Amino acid sequence: MLDPARYQAIAIDKRPNGVVVATLNRPERLNAVNATLHHELSTVARDFDEDPDTRAMVITGAGRAFCAGGDFSPGAFDSGSSSMFIEGREIVDNLLACQKPVISAVNGYAMGLGATVALLCDVVYAGRSAVFADTHVKMGIGAGDGGQVIWPFLIGVNRAKFFLMTGDRVTADEADRLGLVQEVVDDDKLMDTALALAERLATGPAKAIAASKAALNNYLRTVSAMILPLSLQHEAASMRSEDHAEAVRAFQEKREPRYTGR
Repeated sequence: MLDPARYQAIAIDKRPNGVVVATLNRPERLNAVNATLHHELSTVARDFDEDPDTRAMVITGAGRAFCAGGDFSPGAFDSGSSSMFIEGREIVDNLLACQKPVISAVNGYAMGLGATVALLCDVVYAGRSAVFADTHVKMGIGAGDGGQVIWPFLIGVNRAKFFLMTGDRVTADEADRLGLVQEVVDDDKLMDTALALAERLATGPAKAIAASKAALNNYLRTVSAMILPLSLQHEAASMRSEDHAEAVRAFQEKREPRYTGR
């Protein structure tokens, strides 16, 4: 059951027509992922899928961003904890196991894990201000929490490796050209567009809609089962590197990191 009272960092709006709007709700941090939001991202798709009163879900972000990636502010996250990697697997697996349609409405930055969550949704709408990037490498860590699952599926292996190794940003128009998103719309029409599809799907034949995504998601789950344990293992190892420690210091001191390759 999707109980709004159980969520602090995600605002859950359950509507009478069966549509759920799940809003990542740390706008003062551009919805960057702290420990609370990370845990809630690992359960929201499962709780939505198990709720008999829900039919379709829109995931978006409060304020100026969808999600700016991990929050590396002091005390925001127990970086490298075992629970973080368990939850990282659950975020991906629960989104892919969800039988009901999930739509992302990407406003502003979708970085790191934020990009992964957005792109794992069944349909991705991007506002014109949207910017996508898997920025793990910018923090001296590997793209372990799903980027290596979904980016190559959408844009091909070599292009995916380029963006994962560089952390380069992709504008909304470029994301449209590459095939990362379904459609780019004006920012002020983003939620209306996403909600229109959610309402259409919520009133459609639920079993047929579920059946129309099940096999494709099962393919991705098979890929995830092969890739995600290894990518998370490498991410965990890179979190113990000197480069990651330097990247965190640089982030907190608001300067460019000085990498040594160690």
